[in-house]
Amino acid sequence: MGIVLSNIIAIYRRELQSYFTSPLAYAIAGVFWFIAGLFFVMILLGPDGILAAVTAIDLQGQQLGVPVPPIDVPYEFIRAFLDRMGWLLLFILPILSMGLYAEERKRGTLELLATSPVTNWAVAVGKLLGVLTFFTTMVLPLLLFEAIAISGSNPPMSPLIPLLGNLGLILLAAAILSLGMFISSLTESTILSAVLTFALVLLLLFVDLIAKSIGGPVGAALSHLSLLKHYNTLIQGIFDTSALILFASYIFLGIFLTAQSIDALRFQRQ
Repeated sequence: MGIVLSNIIAIYRRELQSYFTSPLAYAIAGVFWFIAGLFFVMILLGPDGILAAVTAIDLQGQQLGVPVPPIDVPYEFIRAFLDRMGWLLLFILPILSMGLYAEERKRGTLELLATSPVTNWAVAVGKLLGVLTFFTTMVLPLLLFEAIAISGSNPPMSPLIPLLGNLGLILLAAAILSLGMFISSLTESTILSAVLTFALVLLLLFVDLIAKSIGGPVGAALSHLSLLKHYNTLIQGIFDTSALILFASYIFLGIFLTAQSIDALRFQRQ
């Protein structure tokens, strides 16, 4: 067990270091922060943002002399912001995951990994932890901005709601990256890997709509596979164990399929 753990740590450090020395990774982080900043400003302060909408409702209520029900502005802001961030992952994460194994295939080092004493599971877990850690460092500044935005709310907002929402964001990212890692292990083309990951994640996000059109027991079963449905549950501040189990299942599935893919490559080489 200790040897497996040390192998995972070694792969993890190698993978994480490759991201922090890659110009492409910094470019992805820059684009991510820029678009996230635009979402932040437009949702909160834009002409169609939450503050403008609440002000318009208050003015309309005063003009009509009708009492306006209170609106939880911090909650609505966090929910709307994290909803946009979830859709942003659809475009950012396939680019992050496309080189996890495809680059190894292109450089010819995947055969070395496949025939090395390090288990395929250890390699897959180490790679996934490395890219997920890099993504988490991209999310941390957003937590600071969210804390600043809700710091002036009265009554104060419970920090558990944004923390649970951001945990959902990271779990969603882990599920997508795990599946993207498997697709990356199937091809040496990084572009093809990114496109296929995008298509797969798009299908898993919209499977809830497909389930509604089917209806019946089959539709009900399919709806439980929707990433978007369970992610929306978490960003609404609802702690749902079924959502955590679903994300964990997708993460495990991606690691399992990746290990099997490398096992197949090892069998071909033998």
